Amino acid sequence: MKWQTACFAALALLGLGGPLQAQPVKIGMVTTLSTPGGYLGDDIRKGFELAIRHGGGKLGGVEVELLVEDDGLNPGAARQTVTRMIQRDGVRILTGVVFSNVAMATVPQALREGVFYISPNAGPAQLAGKGCHPNYFNVAYQNDNFDEAMGQYVSDQGYDNVFLLAPNYPAGRDHLAGFKRFYRGKVAAEVYTQLGQTDFAAEIAQIRAAKPGAVFFFLPGGMGINFTKQYAQAGLAESIPLFGPTFSFDNTLVNAVGDAALGVFNTAQWSADLDNPANRRFVADYIEAYGRLPTLYAAQGYDAAQLIGSALQATGGDLSDPTAFRAALREARFESVRGKFRFGANQHPIQDVYVRKVVRGEDGKLANVIVAKVFEDHVDAYAAECKLD
Repeated sequence: MKWQTACFAALALLGLGGPLQAQPVKIGMVTTLSTPGGYLGDDIRKGFELAIRHGGGKLGGVEVELLVEDDGLNPGAARQTVTRMIQRDGVRILTGVVFSNVAMATVPQALREGVFYISPNAGPAQLAGKGCHPNYFNVAYQNDNFDEAMGQYVSDQGYDNVFLLAPNYPAGRDHLAGFKRFYRGKVAAEVYTQLGQTDFAAEIAQIRAAKPGAVFFFLPGGMGINFTKQYAQAGLAESIPLFGPTFSFDNTLVNAVGDAALGVFNTAQWSADLDNPANRRFVADYIEAYGRLPTLYAAQGYDAAQLIGSALQATGGDLSDPTAFRAALREARFESVRGKFRFGANQHPIQDVYVRKVVRGEDGKLANVIVAKVFEDHVDAYAAECKLD
C-alpha cells in the first residue's frame, strides 16, 4: 500500500497520475514593499496579480504560485531572500526588482543558479551590455531610455543650460548618462544625492546659485515627492522648470505632491491613456480593483506576468527544458499594455518613448497625458555590447 501511494505520487509529479494536477509553477517576487519607495513594489505586485486574475488564477493556462517577499531596499537582505527562494522553495522564475542596486546584488546570483529572471523595472547598464545573460529578460526598459528621450526633447525645446540631479547609485548614474547622450546644451552642474534622501535644501540652494534654464532630475518614489514639494516651496518652480523621467512623476507621486507637479513634462514608454485593447482592459480593471489609476510600475508588473504566461503556455509549464522556455520568452507572444512589444538582441525592449504632461483630470486628480512621441522603436545604447548565443 505504501509502495502504491509513493508510486502514484511520483506519477502525479510527472504529469501521468490521472486526475491529480501537477504542482503549480512557483514564481518568486522579491520587491521593495517598505521604505518610502515601498509603493513602487506594491504597484508591481498589484499589476502582476491582476494578470493572474485575468488568467483565472493562472498564467498562460498554467497554475502558478506567487511567492512575495520584501527586500526593504537592502541588497544584502534581498540576496539572502533570493537564495532561500531558490534553494528552499525550488523557485526557477524570479521577478520583482525595483531598484538597480538591488538588481546588481541579486540578478547575477540568480542567473548563476540557472534561474530565469524577468525584471519588471530596474534596467542597469551592466545587465544590458557586456553583462547580459541568456536567462535575463527586462520587460520594462534599460535605465537610460526615458532620459535619452528627455535629453532629446529638452534640446528640441531650446533649453541650453540644464542642472542635473540624481541619487548616487547605478540607476542614478545611468539616468544622467542617458540624458547627456541626447542633450545638446550645457550642463550647469551634475549633482548626486544619497539614495533615500529626504531633505534637499542644499541641492536647491545649488540650483538657485547656478541659475540654470531648467532642471532635469531622477528621484524615484518618496525622494521625488519631497524634492518637488521643497522645490515649489523655495519659489523656483515658476522660473526654472522641471523635467524628468516618469519615475519622478507617476500618478501616486504627483497626487502626493499636489499642484506643484502641474504642467511638468516627463518621459515614459507607457501611459494610462494609450489607446489599445490590452491597455484599456488593464486600466479599467485596475481602477475597479484598487480604486485608482495604475502607475507605470503596475503596468510593468502586468506585462512581466503576461510575458511569463506566454512562455508557460508555449511550454505547457514545463521548465525542465530551459532552451525551450528561453526561446518562448524571446518570442514575447503576449498583448502588451504598450501595444507593440519585442525584445532586442540583449533581451531588453525595443519600444516607443513618449513625453507626458501632468494635468488635472475630470475627477480633480492629477494624471499624465501623452503630448508627443519622441522615439519610435528605440534601441538602448548597450545592446551592441551584448553577445548572446
